[in-house]
Amino acid sequence: MGMIKRPVLLRTENLWKEYRTGKDLSLQVLKGADLEVRKGEIIAVVGPSGCGKSTLLHILGALDRPTLGRVFLEERDIFAMPEEQLVKFRNTTMGFVFQFHHLLPEFTALENVCMPAMIKGETFGRARTRGERLLEEVGLSDRSDHRPNELSGGEQQRVAVARALMNEPRLVLADEPSGNLDEESGLHLHKLLSQLSEDRGLTIVVATHNSDLMKRATRVTRLQEGKLTHVRHREA
Repeated sequence: MGMIKRPVLLRTENLWKEYRTGKDLSLQVLKGADLEVRKGEIIAVVGPSGCGKSTLLHILGALDRPTLGRVFLEERDIFAMPEEQLVKFRNTTMGFVFQFHHLLPEFTALENVCMPAMIKGETFGRARTRGERLLEEVGLSDRSDHRPNELSGGEQQRVAVARALMNEPRLVLADEPSGNLDEESGLHLHKLLSQLSEDRGLTIVVATHNSDLMKRATRVTRLQEGKLTHVRHREA
């Protein structure tokens, strides 16, 4: 039975990324990478360590610029925006989950979750209800007043997921989100990401080596020699 294709949320055109490593030396990480992501998909990007998965995610999330090529989010050419507009667009449109949670140690779980809204200009009082709801959604409503050092690694990463959702992004980018977790905590996190995608129609692009997370992905794409090629789930 044929499936109705979902609308495209994100697409790239001929992405190249070069890093200068010396006076006459350069390292080509991306070499014409093309990707199309449809709304509500979980796309797993796989490939050997050092192949450029993090670089790709940073460019998709406008944390870094390509040497050549374009990124379109809902048909907006994101790198055509002035820098100030791009920063605001990134903060309200994209959420990020990294291998290391990057929670601010002096703030509580709830304050960390609310931080993106406060950066956007909301008061903590206004953001609080939404933050509490997100912590409940990730199963941590009883940990809202705990600081990061009072939480397990898996709990810290779930706080990071809630924080990524604070501004109701259209796209979540996750870079090896379970790479620093034990197996049980990793499985819990993978299940959570799958559930969020299903319940919220959330679009997720995740760089991973983890076979369980690959199985949960809508599609798997391999980054190799600077280019992206689609693979079947079981082949990844």
